[in-house]
Amino acid sequence: MPNTTSAAKRMRQSVKRRMHNRITKKVIKTLTKRTLAAVAAKDFDKAANDLKAAFAKIDKAGAHRVLHPNTAARRKSSLARAYAAAMAKAQQAGSPA
Repeated sequence: MPNTTSAAKRMRQSVKRRMHNRITKKVIKTLTKRTLAAVAAKDFDKAANDLKAAFAKIDKAGAHRVLHPNTAARRKSSLARAYAAAMAKAQQAGSPA
């Protein structure tokens, strides 16, 4: 337990920040899973919408240092690669070659 009033305040602040950060990270994980599931199901309209929402949340988390900016960039890149690969595979399968 904190011994001073300033230490008590810092503890209260850290609890609030930790909860906010955990919620943000959980939402990012949920959006990522939802995007990858839509890509796997070849539902590209839903995947595009989920990808946009995930990118927005990841960008904001990186800007606010909930995630390290490089981590945010890596996660966005990974999602974009998965989406692009699935789109390319679907287009390739759709064209008679």
